[in-house]
Amino acid sequence: MNRRRHFILAAFTTVIIFNAVVLKVSAQDSLRQLSLSDAIAATLNNNKRIQLAKLDENIAASNYKQTEAIYLPQVGFSYTAMSTDNPLNAFGFKLQQKSITQNDFNPDLLNHPSGTPDFTTKLEVQQPLINMDILYKRKAAAKQIELYQYKTQRTKEYLTFEVQKAYLQLQLAYDAVKVLEEALQTTNSVYTFTDNHFKQGLIQKSDLLNAQVQVTTVETNLAKAKSNIRNASDYLSLLMGQGDGVIYKPENTLQQETPANDTATKIASSRSDFLAMQKAIETSDLMIKSSKMSYLPKLNAFGSYQFNDRQALGFGANAYLAGIQLSWDIFKGNRTKNTIATQTLERNKLSEELAKQKDESQLELDKAYRDLADASFNIKQQKLAIEQASESLMILQNRYQQGLVNTTDVLMATNQLSQQKFALAQAIFTSNITKAYLQLLKASTK
Repeated sequence: MNRRRHFILAAFTTVIIFNAVVLKVSAQDSLRQLSLSDAIAATLNNNKRIQLAKLDENIAASNYKQTEAIYLPQVGFSYTAMSTDNPLNAFGFKLQQKSITQNDFNPDLLNHPSGTPDFTTKLEVQQPLINMDILYKRKAAAKQIELYQYKTQRTKEYLTFEVQKAYLQLQLAYDAVKVLEEALQTTNSVYTFTDNHFKQGLIQKSDLLNAQVQVTTVETNLAKAKSNIRNASDYLSLLMGQGDGVIYKPENTLQQETPANDTATKIASSRSDFLAMQKAIETSDLMIKSSKMSYLPKLNAFGSYQFNDRQALGFGANAYLAGIQLSWDIFKGNRTKNTIATQTLERNKLSEELAKQKDESQLELDKAYRDLADASFNIKQQKLAIEQASESLMILQNRYQQGLVNTTDVLMATNQLSQQKFALAQAIFTSNITKAYLQLLKASTK
């Protein structure tokens, strides 16, 4: 009785690869075979994260183009209509219109002018010459483009890993279904044999109930495993930018992958996320230089050409103005000094974050190698355990048919074999996903 109770408890605690909610598959779902290379290609072409990363690149490029103003002139056009009886302005309007006569010097007219109109058409040009602070801001904007390019590359590397992981989960779900279908077939055979012997009065009803419990448990787990296929397919569809309603079938079954020849144990400094952080540091350096350069004087040229007339749309008088301006902000209330101090602290923070990121990645790399070794050892152990469990089940089935063992022994052996097959699939899954993670950790920009 204790062994039967133990079996019933073990049947309800059977190892399940995924703990997912059972979902009903719509009749509209279609089955499609999918290779890993096709999944990666579709993801790199359609994934929203990559599209967003590309937009960040374009924004950085657009910001860089804005800095072309350091070289190009600024041109403005204006047309102004005015009227005044202010003595000074009225006399000035007439001077600009080149319409001064002897009568205009009459004191009464000078002091009490009537309303004087002026219509001004003006073209203005400003040409930057030497602005060292803006020059370094332009260089910093160029670094921003490189920064986002490296970010895009790292996004692609990470999504490649995500696709590999999702594809492995899909393979694992199909392996789980296969194992459970084999277990269900074996359990149904035991149940049929047990039912026949129960009807003949050769065994007790408790043995038949144990067989029914095992069949129900395996059917429940099989339904969950099939739902996991749908879950993995939906996630792959999301990564690839595809619509839902497609059930994917992997091109091959879950197999242990051959490790790559690269056994580097040190994190490469040329990894794209490290390079992105390095570009951020270089950008900060350039912004600090820009702030320091703001202490220097600036040299700019300017010019204008205008028409003045008493009549609208008139072009009676013309004049030009041109010059060069040297300006120097000598003191800004220590604002520039404090800005440089703040920028320096931010740059130092980025340097510390980069060092921290490299240390953490090195730690993850060392752990991944240990996990890979553990998974490889586990695979060997599980293969041996499956051989032993298969032989044990075969012996018990033969003895059961001869009436030498009870139903509980056979069902426990069946459950044990399923568990070992699950464990092997999980170990292979862990090994393959660890190898994919190692590729992500060791990715290097050549």
